[in-house]
Amino acid sequence: MNEHQHGASWSTAAQATLHCLTGCAIGEVLGMVLGTALGLHNAATVVLSIALAFVFGYALTMRGVLKSGLAFAAAFKVALAADTVSIAVMEVIDNTVVVAIPGAMDAGLSSWLFWLSLALSLAIAFVVTVPVNKWMIGRGRGHAVVHAHHQH
Repeated sequence: MNEHQHGASWSTAAQATLHCLTGCAIGEVLGMVLGTALGLHNAATVVLSIALAFVFGYALTMRGVLKSGLAFAAAFKVALAADTVSIAVMEVIDNTVVVAIPGAMDAGLSSWLFWLSLALSLAIAFVVTVPVNKWMIGRGRGHAVVHAHHQH
């Protein structure tokens, strides 16, 4: 069955979202840890987390695509096409959740509230982003672009 004719499977969408979540989580956690450790204002911490989520999300995709022999510039274009919407949705959701939990942004790195809020926000972002990726992959967009260059 051609996924593009009948839509992507939930399994394919979940796998693509998990791939995206990995990069987002690395960047998000690193940004929150750095921002908190450096005593940055909450807004600056969120901006840093979002920027790093995009960097790590794109980097993970590019790593696999570069292995297929694609040049750096072409691999970067594939990563942009594959991950931008997924990362953006994930970041809007997970940052909204963390900011909405009272005290989470002001909790220190040694606080359970900090870590539980971050874990909860990423879990909710995953659940919300899977249907977005399913829709995009089913139309030959998003993570479907990567599959032409490598297999996960």
